[in-house]
Amino acid sequence: MNKKELKEIQKREKEKLKAELKKQKEKGKKNVSEFKKFAFKGNIIDLSIGVIIGGAFSKIVTSFTTDIVTPVISLLTNKIDFANLFVSLDGNYYATLEAAKAAGASTINYGQFLQTIIDFFITAIFIFIVIKKMSDMSKKKEEAPAPTTKKCPYCMESISIEATRCPHCTSVLEEK
Repeated sequence: MNKKELKEIQKREKEKLKAELKKQKEKGKKNVSEFKKFAFKGNIIDLSIGVIIGGAFSKIVTSFTTDIVTPVISLLTNKIDFANLFVSLDGNYYATLEAAKAAGASTINYGQFLQTIIDFFITAIFIFIVIKKMSDMSKKKEEAPAPTTKKCPYCMESISIEATRCPHCTSVLEEK
């Protein structure tokens, strides 16, 4: 192979590389455009707002459980502190979970797990109530009020549903 042929091969390879880079750049622009369309649809924004509100609600439920429910349950169960219910896996006794952690002991924290279960149930009950109320409200909107008028079969005028004689044409209406 001589220098001229080698330069020609290098030139073709450069052109191929440039064409491939151009394709990749166009593909990247297309992906960014598709992502923008997806990300800024109303549903995505609504979903993100829901996630943010859900996170804040989760903090409220956790606080409610740890600051209100757990102390009441502790009072009813002879002052058991759920936060300090744990099993030390190293076989030693520790007065508190913090003491076990400070000693570097591995622990199974079943008290905190119980608090998480209580959080879950409170959240599930709240969501159930909200969905039930929303469902009831939508049913009320869908239900049409009972009709208060009917049409006279003789003159086709609108009359009271309880009428036995048409006030317009004086026809006697049959009971159905």
